Amino acid sequence: MSTIPSSPDTAQAQRPSPASTPLHAPAPHESGLKHTSGEALYVDDMPEPPGMLAGHLVTSPHAHARILRRDASRARALPGVHAVLFAEDVPGHNQVGPVFKDEPLFAEGEVHFHGQTVAVVLAESAALARRAAALVEVEYEPLPALLTLKEAVEAGSFLSDVHTIRRGDSEAALAAAPVRLTGECMTGAQDHFYLETQVTLAVPGEDGAVHLWCSTQHPTEVQTLVAEVLGTGRHQVVVEVPRMGGGFGGKETQAAPFACLAALGARATGRPVKVWLNRDQDMAFTGKRHPFWGRFDAGFDTEGRLLALKVALYSDGGWSTDLSRAILDRALFHLDNAYFIPALHFTGQVARTNLPSNTAFRGFGGPQGMFVMEEVLNRAAERLGLDPTVVRERNYYRDTPANVTPYGQAVEGNRLPRIHAELMSSSDYARRRAEIDAFNATSKWTKRGIGFQPVKFGISFTTSFLNQAGALVMVYTDGSVQLNHGGTEMGQGLHTKMRAVCAHELGVPVERVRVMNTATDKVPNTSATAASSGSDLNGMAVKQACEVIRDRLRPVAARLLQLERGGEADSLVFTGGRVFLPARAERSVSFAEVVHAAYLAQVSLSATGYYRTPDISYDRVAGRGKPFHYYAFGAAVVEVEVSGLTGEHRVRRVDILHDVGTSLVPSIDRGQVEGGFIQGVGWLTCEEVLFDAKGRLLTHSPDTYKIPAVGDAPEDFRVALLERAPQDNTIHGSKAVGEPPFMLAIGAVTALRHAVSAFGPPRTPVELASPATPEAILRAVELARAAAR
Repeated sequence: MSTIPSSPDTAQAQRPSPASTPLHAPAPHESGLKHTSGEALYVDDMPEPPGMLAGHLVTSPHAHARILRRDASRARALPGVHAVLFAEDVPGHNQVGPVFKDEPLFAEGEVHFHGQTVAVVLAESAALARRAAALVEVEYEPLPALLTLKEAVEAGSFLSDVHTIRRGDSEAALAAAPVRLTGECMTGAQDHFYLETQVTLAVPGEDGAVHLWCSTQHPTEVQTLVAEVLGTGRHQVVVEVPRMGGGFGGKETQAAPFACLAALGARATGRPVKVWLNRDQDMAFTGKRHPFWGRFDAGFDTEGRLLALKVALYSDGGWSTDLSRAILDRALFHLDNAYFIPALHFTGQVARTNLPSNTAFRGFGGPQGMFVMEEVLNRAAERLGLDPTVVRERNYYRDTPANVTPYGQAVEGNRLPRIHAELMSSSDYARRRAEIDAFNATSKWTKRGIGFQPVKFGISFTTSFLNQAGALVMVYTDGSVQLNHGGTEMGQGLHTKMRAVCAHELGVPVERVRVMNTATDKVPNTSATAASSGSDLNGMAVKQACEVIRDRLRPVAARLLQLERGGEADSLVFTGGRVFLPARAERSVSFAEVVHAAYLAQVSLSATGYYRTPDISYDRVAGRGKPFHYYAFGAAVVEVEVSGLTGEHRVRRVDILHDVGTSLVPSIDRGQVEGGFIQGVGWLTCEEVLFDAKGRLLTHSPDTYKIPAVGDAPEDFRVALLERAPQDNTIHGSKAVGEPPFMLAIGAVTALRHAVSAFGPPRTPVELASPATPEAILRAVELARAAAR
């Protein structure tokens, strides 16, 4: 083994910069070019294995009905049809509920929503499977159905008990408040509308094993449920995720049923099986963001300071529990948003309806909870004749020991006062609001509005044990690296960040690091890529694995550099593809040389890493605990223009200042802020989910369901990341960014209310429904005009 260091001339020419790191620097998305060129491979792009069958679902045409008879003989008789499977064909458990076992894979006895799976047909082509599915005969007896949230609440139909959080004597504080407001508000559903619909390819292997390529945010949960459906051990199931064409929470739990159907088909036929949903099927069969109904009673002083607040929250869980309880919990945790409430009483409960089971969606209940609080503050500002921004600032959490959240967690590192001051200045808010008021005074048919929205969002899974992650790093003797971690890539840039972390820790160029497909046979027992925690959890696990390898390499590098003092190995720096002592950087060896020497010295070049978030706990009965590791903060100023003739609006300008700590990759984080905000605007202004009187989805495709397009983006979009804002006890000082920006879009509602109010006299209450579609805005404008008359 050579122990001769690089020659001084060569080392000097290759002398690295101590700051040579991909961290905290803009970078392209690791798959960006492949996305735009079409080279990126998704599950449905993979070459079809020989003998592959297509699966097609037979689903219920009723929202609620009893199954009387089933006959698949005509379908099975078609040439090319290999199987038609029902509940009795499941060898293991006919259950795919992620937490509570209340969700059968195939309906048994009854169906509970329009589109529930009754059978799956497996045939040699998708067209043949679809044709055969139409021949499966199922006779039903229709039963009464609950199709709206309010109907379910009034009927006492619930999926959860009541979760209560309280502080102080809210009744007494409300009775003594100089200003009291009561009311209610609704927020609607939202379809995830990921570009890649639900899909799984299952390939049977030896000894009953099965390998699945699945578009899922939670490969371990898919592995678990497939094993239970097949009646086998999890070691017989491998789930691999190449990448997803979007997820937004819609593939956290709801990829699993379709994966189970594919795996079951592969087991039953001994052939590879693909189950893929087209857009109409995906939208009709899968759950959405939970609609919420909030009833509130609020007390203020005459300056707009909140004295007490009572809120009763109800969510529409659909027909089964899914993640609805945890989503309701997070909604309750975020009712306070950025504001201290001296006395409060919050309750929440999940209602059960005969609709598709609603599920995780970006923000996970946080947006629905915050919306109620922001509605309360907007109505108080309108009643008192105050600028809503002033009311919000007066209610901020302050740096005092008494200012803790309703559930008892201290708001540490509160950056909202700083963000508020910087954004008020950079957006020129005061001048623009005065100009808007002047414009509205002279413009009869068009009015403008401006709104300010702060956000405080807790980061961590509220189910404590999910706050863990693993990684596997493998270094090869040429110095190249394969990185495996438990997070999944859905376009959000997680792999880009993890590659940067790995390259930084090992001191190699990012081009030398390849991020592998996420797979359960590389990193086991992973949590979902959700709760904005992908970088936080997996980044720490990757860092730890790299540190293990780096520490193994130090003695080897020290020998190559002929270091004489034993302690010098601990001071070696790995950066720029080379290893050296900072004080003697002219003498260095390449990372590849060190790795090759380590191999010859029989030093292991692979390592696992593991991380668990510390000090997370919550007592649901007591309504107290520390459910979050830290808080992310942000704020937005939104300006809109409204037509009083059509109710249409446009977003003229948006200014955002968002706290991402010390960003791992600023270009990725900026994209998340922009995308999250636009998706939030869609939920609040144009995305309306509608069902008919029989529980059939009416908005089941792009021609009936409107998501924001390029023309809906702000004409002037200014996004800045808060500078000089490192976060303690996170991966390289960064903060989560996936979900918090979504709620900044609530500022658009405040701006719309300002514009609508200008059609009426001062202090006119604005009655604006959500989503604020043109019809909803026009109704609100007409009510304001009526007040003027």
